[in-house]
Amino acid sequence: MYFKALNKLSGSFSNTQKMPVLFLGHGSPMNGIEENEFVKGFKKVGEEIKKPRAILCISAHWETKGTYVTAMENPRTIHDFSGFPQALFDVQYPAPGSPSLAQETKDLITNTSIGLDESWGLDHGAWSVVKHLYPNADVPIIQMSLDYTKPAKYHFELAQELSQLRQKGILIIGSGNMVHNLGKVAWDKLQGEPFAFDWAIEANEKMKTWIVDGDFQSLINYRKQGKAFDLAIPTPEHYLPLLYTLALKDSKDETSLFNDQPLGGSLSMTSVKFD
Repeated sequence: MYFKALNKLSGSFSNTQKMPVLFLGHGSPMNGIEENEFVKGFKKVGEEIKKPRAILCISAHWETKGTYVTAMENPRTIHDFSGFPQALFDVQYPAPGSPSLAQETKDLITNTSIGLDESWGLDHGAWSVVKHLYPNADVPIIQMSLDYTKPAKYHFELAQELSQLRQKGILIIGSGNMVHNLGKVAWDKLQGEPFAFDWAIEANEKMKTWIVDGDFQSLINYRKQGKAFDLAIPTPEHYLPLLYTLALKDSKDETSLFNDQPLGGSLSMTSVKFD
C-alpha cells in the first residue's frame, strides 16, 4: 500500500532538496554479497547522502536499440551472469518500481523517443551496488537502458535533459567501470596488493584529472585519446554510464572520488560523487 500511495503522490515529482549524482564502479557481481573495501565505500556514501524519493540507474548491463526506462510496479532481480556461487543467485532485491517516475523521465526527454519497458527489471549493475546503499529495498528504482547504436555525445546530451530530476529528490546513478577490459585481466593478481597495467594507470589518471577539472569534452571524445584509452575501453557499455553522471554535474557541485583502486591490472573501481 505504501509504495502504491507513493507512486500516486509522485505522479509529477515536486521540487525538493537537490540530490547528488553518483557514478559507481560496480566491478564483480560478487560485490553484491561480499564485505570488502568497495562495499564499505558504497555503504558510506549511502549513509552520507539524504535518502532519495526514488532512484534512476543507468547500468552497463542493459543495452538496447533505442532508449527505454523500466515502468513496472515490481521489477524482478535479474541474475545476468554465470559461474558464480549459488549464494549470489539466491539474492533478491525486491525494491518497488515507479511507473510515475518512468513516465516523468520519458516526458522530460525531447531529443529522442523514450520507450516504457515492462520486461527488464534490475540487472546486477543496479542491484549489486544499490543494495548496499539501501539494504531495506525501500526506495523505488527504475533503470534506463543504453542505446548501443548511438555515439557518446548522444548519451551525454540525453543525460543533460534529466537534470530536473535532481531537484525532485531523485538519485541518479551511473553504474559501470571507467577502466574495464576483461580480456586482459591478470587473474593471478586479483588478490593481494592493488595492481594495474601502465596503460590502465594512464587512462584512469587522465579520466580523473578531466573529471575534477570539468573537461568533459575530452571524456566524450574518448576514442581520440590514444592507445591507453582504446585498451581501457575496448567496448563502451561500462564507460557510458560515467558520461550520464558527468552530464548532470552543475556549477555548484563539489567533486569527490572514492573506491579509487585498480583490480587485476585492467579494471578500475574508481567511483565519483557530485554533490
